[in-house]
Amino acid sequence: MSYAIETKHLVKRFDSVIALDNISIQIKKGEFVAIMGSSGSGKTTLMNILSCLDTTTEGQVILDGTDAAQLNEEGRRAFRADKIGLVFQQFHLIPYLSALENVMLAQHYHSVTDKEAAEKVLKQVGLGHRIDHLPKQLSGGEQQRVCIARALVNEPPIIFADEPTGNLDEENERLILSLLQDLHKNGRTIVMVTHNPELGQYTDRIIRLQHGKYISEETPHALES
Repeated sequence: MSYAIETKHLVKRFDSVIALDNISIQIKKGEFVAIMGSSGSGKTTLMNILSCLDTTTEGQVILDGTDAAQLNEEGRRAFRADKIGLVFQQFHLIPYLSALENVMLAQHYHSVTDKEAAEKVLKQVGLGHRIDHLPKQLSGGEQQRVCIARALVNEPPIIFADEPTGNLDEENERLILSLLQDLHKNGRTIVMVTHNPELGQYTDRIIRLQHGKYISEETPHALES
């Protein structure tokens, strides 16, 4: 079995607080997985570790064949630039840069700038006509699509999305989820963190956390029965 992500006995402590306790999970290449749980369950802490934004206290985190737990800060930065795309609830767009420039900013961390590639991914998310607009000139849904384009521009095999529709209305929520499903159909591995059970219905599998522990997993069709 070929895994995009595998953790083995992952533990994360903050002083005396155990945020993640003995988490062992596997996510296959090309799978669309939701990590779910209530506030304080550890889901965002887990995503930060899986996306190399944070480190483990104990255990292994194997991403695309690399043990990320063994990487230093520079190694994690390089790995993120090459292998990982990040989509956040807060858009984190630079307000004085255009949509195109915000997408190209991700290329700088990859040490390559390619305007045509940036334009291509903006067209892919339906914003080819808005490439010169500033964030304040875009709707919330359009800003999130810029974020998705930014996550895609370096062609990473793994996309992490943290509450990607949390600031959007119902129409834009459906649009963003449709985009994520299209990426999944094209072979990307997608890990979405959410507290919204309805969003889990769009995925292949739901992993549930509670109080920092893995408690269960199920497929959406099992939820519907």
